[in-house]
Amino acid sequence: MIGILGGMGPEATLDLYRRIIRLVPAARDQDHPRVLIYSNPKIPDRTRAILGEGPSPLGALVESARLLERGGAGIIAIPCNASHHFLPRIAPLIGIPILDMIGETCRRVVKERPAVETVGLLAASGTVHARVYHRALESAGIRVLVPDTPGQERMHRAIMQVKAGAHDANTREIFHREGSSLVGRGAQAVILGCTEIPLAFDVERAGYRIFDATGILAEAAVAWALENGGATS
Repeated sequence: MIGILGGMGPEATLDLYRRIIRLVPAARDQDHPRVLIYSNPKIPDRTRAILGEGPSPLGALVESARLLERGGAGIIAIPCNASHHFLPRIAPLIGIPILDMIGETCRRVVKERPAVETVGLLAASGTVHARVYHRALESAGIRVLVPDTPGQERMHRAIMQVKAGAHDANTREIFHREGSSLVGRGAQAVILGCTEIPLAFDVERAGYRIFDATGILAEAAVAWALENGGATS
């Protein structure tokens, strides 16, 4: 059974589950894996914690992961990039594996060398500040570009609009404009490193290589389920 530790935000959690459903080669209900979703929107804000402006989400993340473990999940997927800053402290306290969305995404990027030597990152300010993508990619020789300070502030505000259910064409335009700016500065591809961004981003319109962390996490979860008899059985 796949466990989803969600609520960060709720719509992004729904997006991950929808993608899992679409990826499974199912002809009937029984072909799908069991999925246990715990959506806990009360987890403290990850960006505020990383920036030293709010309480740590670590306790709530551990408690939520343990709830999924007790519920019978065999693996946990967390559709929140910023929360992965805390993953090294969560994983040792949990008895089942936690999929590393950052690691999975970075491995995809590294496989694209030499076509991709520089990648852009669109993400919440906490993810950018924590440098979770930077550490993984730069150690593999991949350069990471992020928006300048005003651009990052626009990105974060737009992400919060998505969380509030108030995104519109202007929100989408901010995401696309910042992505195009990164490409203009030399990025050969762009990571959608916040699970809210795909909810207001048109991949077909982009015109450049996209690494969608939510989609990559869904693929990893489904691969695990298929390998462990959790689907089409």
